Amino acid sequence: MQKFLQFNIREPKEGERKVSYSQFSMYSTCPKQWHLAYVKGLRTFSQSIHTLFGTCLHETLQEYLTVMYTESIKKADSIDFRTVLKDKMFNQYKEAVAQMDNKHFSNKFQLNEFYDDGIAILEWIRKRRTEYFSSKYEELVGIEVPIYHPVGADRPVFMMGFLDVVIRNTKTNKITILDIKTSTNGWNKYQKADKLKASQLVLYKEYFGEQFGVDKESIDIKYFIVKRKLIDGAMFPQKRVQEFVPASGKPTRNKLLKEIYTWVESSFNADGSYNEEREYPAIAGKNYKNCKYCEFAEDDELCPMKNRIKLK
Repeated sequence: MQKFLQFNIREPKEGERKVSYSQFSMYSTCPKQWHLAYVKGLRTFSQSIHTLFGTCLHETLQEYLTVMYTESIKKADSIDFRTVLKDKMFNQYKEAVAQMDNKHFSNKFQLNEFYDDGIAILEWIRKRRTEYFSSKYEELVGIEVPIYHPVGADRPVFMMGFLDVVIRNTKTNKITILDIKTSTNGWNKYQKADKLKASQLVLYKEYFGEQFGVDKESIDIKYFIVKRKLIDGAMFPQKRVQEFVPASGKPTRNKLLKEIYTWVESSFNADGSYNEEREYPAIAGKNYKNCKYCEFAEDDELCPMKNRIKLK
């Protein structure tokens, strides 16, 4: 990690409340779910093949980029993806199952399918590396760069996050923040239009600039979306990588900051404790869409169906 980052990394202090973008996203979708999960502390550890695969592919690709930028392209290209990815998936699956009281969430056939998809992605990127990464005018600023920044409200509440890959162009001095996303078929127009989905990097751009003293206008952000599956029999060339750049100008960032400020101001007390006096409405969404992946959806006592707000 570059020295200018190391000097500006802020460690959490006692009494500070740590929040994440995923918390803000959950609250924005359904305040009741966030209230039950975090204020009441009822969330449970869960894992799926999709999250496990995403983590393992992230780590393998990050390892490749680290070696490429800090040692040599030749050494990076010699990495045995098959062994690295296999070991990561095996170890993390074993660990996850242990955390879930030996409850399995996948099987060897599904694990092998995802593993094969991962190898196809990694080999595709390695063969076309120059389309996405260059060592000529680029340097690696950091992998999993930590963000820890006050949210702006008059509360001891701090947003914590990690940036997958940060690269600097040595010619233009521009910073690029990459967020690696795994997807079955890539993002469609609806996923790209989902503001909550796209805004995570927008926020990280703002906080990275503030925390590390970097001009925000010199920071580019990009979602690096890797596809597990390609369309069979497609009549056009297909890519395993889809790049998406969301709008991140000052007006967009200011609007997002205001939304986060409102969340923190209404949901946390002056000392950073949770505000348990207010009501947290259950927003079911259209056709109860928000309930689909909520772990409290089947608990009518914690979240009565009659109280859920169904949107048109």
